[in-house]
Amino acid sequence: MKKILALAAVAALTAGVSAYAANPFSDVTADDWAYQAVSDLSAQGVVEGYPDGTFKGERNMTRYELAQIVARLMAKEDQLNAEQQATLDKLAGEYADELANLGVRVSNLEKKVGNISWNGDARMRYISSSKKNAADKYDGRIRLNVKGQVNDSTYVQGQFVNEMNFKDEETSNTKMAQIYVNHNFSKNVAVRLGRQPIVFGNQGGWQYNGLEGYDGAQASYNNGKLALTTGFGQLNASEWGDIKKSDEEDATVLSKGVKDTDMYFAQGSYDFGFAKLGADYVKFQGEFNENNYDHYVAGQELYGINLNIPVQQFNVFGEYWKNTTLGDFDTAWNAGLSYGKADWKKPGTFDLSVSYNDVDAGAYFGGGTWHNDMLKNLVKWSNKKHDFVGATNLTFWNVLANVTLQKNVQLHAEYAFAADAENAADPDDSWTVSLNYKF
Repeated sequence: MKKILALAAVAALTAGVSAYAANPFSDVTADDWAYQAVSDLSAQGVVEGYPDGTFKGERNMTRYELAQIVARLMAKEDQLNAEQQATLDKLAGEYADELANLGVRVSNLEKKVGNISWNGDARMRYISSSKKNAADKYDGRIRLNVKGQVNDSTYVQGQFVNEMNFKDEETSNTKMAQIYVNHNFSKNVAVRLGRQPIVFGNQGGWQYNGLEGYDGAQASYNNGKLALTTGFGQLNASEWGDIKKSDEEDATVLSKGVKDTDMYFAQGSYDFGFAKLGADYVKFQGEFNENNYDHYVAGQELYGINLNIPVQQFNVFGEYWKNTTLGDFDTAWNAGLSYGKADWKKPGTFDLSVSYNDVDAGAYFGGGTWHNDMLKNLVKWSNKKHDFVGATNLTFWNVLANVTLQKNVQLHAEYAFAADAENAADPDDSWTVSLNYKF
């Protein structure tokens, strides 16, 4: 919708609300048909122009921009009559997601939605394992997020998670995976403290995205194009787990991966419009010793770079990681192509991506978000029957797809195939399908 038409409609909604209508914009003259509407809304503080003093009424208005207007109207709802209030309530429902994403950037919004907000998601999933003679997995998960708005600058957020194994009715656990406080010093600068999420890489955590994140602190800057984040803390999850020796009399832990390991990290990205470039840096604390399996990653240092290039409905992407501490099996890279975007609000929308992956064991620190378990073949493990040392290098193709079946309902599928492992048996193909809900 053209901006000028949208504002004319909003002006009709606020008819009767007193305002001094002066001429606020250089490109809106007294002869324009929407002059009075734009002037009134500007005087009420509902609309703003550009720094150069223009309004640009012929430009298409985004949902985010209209949500900002709705939020400002909500702050003035005590001045509306019953009919106007009913119309505003309908607009607030239609743009509920955008309003929630505005957070503290819109003052007085909490007067409408309250200081506490809730949302969540649920998933039912089946995974066909890539590991030889390993059992397939059928599980479920429910996540509930709660956000408490302390004031205009500060909020507290927590996440409750319940995970269950549908093949074993007794296997279920509930935990508080996240609890942190976020303070915004300005629109662009924020700090966080507590158990909070962390993602490395540009593909939803291809390298690492632990559900429980890390315990620590971070500071960030984001102006819409340039994003910078740095932090320190202790990671809480790893695909390695507590791996024991096979000898029943010797329960020595072989590797904990990154679990309970302190690390420093820095991240940055810049959106050029035609491309987005990102970088990651991770430094695990401790003294590196390649023979120290008690903490495999202690003292290791890794960096990664990533690139996304959108071309109409397509997106070309790639990523490269390097472990500077190791001399062998120290790199990982992938490249791929995606098409479309599955919009949770629009049934029938979908996306599809395919990528080629070449990963050394020394560059993978465990806990990615891909549902198929192909990357777990790089992880060392053992049991009382036999020891297994994961592949030192793994190459494979990966296909991902999402389709929105109904509003807030999506079907997700993955297929990893053509795997080639070095110093280990080639894994079987791995696939997964899941039904996902948002509420």
